[in-house]
Amino acid sequence: MIQHSWNLTPKEAIALQKRLRTTLRFTPLTRTPAFVAGADVSIDRGGDKSYAGIIVLSYPALETVTYAVAASPLSFPYIPGLLSFREIPSLMKCWEALSIKPDVVMVDGQGIAHPRHMGIASHLGLLITTPTIGVAKSRLYGNYTLPTVVGTWNTLLDPVDGEPIGVALKSKARSHPLIISPGHLITLTDALALVRTTLAGYRLPEPTRRAHILVNDFRRGTIPAQY
Repeated sequence: MIQHSWNLTPKEAIALQKRLRTTLRFTPLTRTPAFVAGADVSIDRGGDKSYAGIIVLSYPALETVTYAVAASPLSFPYIPGLLSFREIPSLMKCWEALSIKPDVVMVDGQGIAHPRHMGIASHLGLLITTPTIGVAKSRLYGNYTLPTVVGTWNTLLDPVDGEPIGVALKSKARSHPLIISPGHLITLTDALALVRTTLAGYRLPEPTRRAHILVNDFRRGTIPAQY
């Protein structure tokens, strides 16, 4: 598990990402997960707080087991490619509060499909030493051919070296594809397989879909905060 200061300038944050990317590992899952989680963060437009939630589901039944929510003051500016420094502090509060730690976490955001291969899913995975998957609703980095048939996917390639960094998965008709990329301690093959088995007719897989609902309910004050 890594630890570092969050009191960084954007330049220092980029330098940290470049160092951390060398510690990422992409290894096959050794067993079927018993619990899979979704993690998401919501921020009011112009607001000064981040609202985070992690929800844990049984697998493969996908029944909600537990969740945690947390809010933190925003201390880092909005800069594409550096969202983990803005959003992870509140996610770490959620992680520490979970009564059951999941075997895999799907994060609303990028894994290695990122200019420095260090999206929020990769960064979080290093902090919690748990397999993580980036499930993003749009592309931040990389090139792909648009998949047109539901259930199909095309490889997302790094434009610099041509290496695979994720896939674009057509999860629902009349919807843009999801960008799936490994975060840490999981392969792209396993990440894609797990996301596909947690789709239930919606664009998002159940873990991140329910996490999205959770954090928006929390932000609106319709569920109690735990902090």
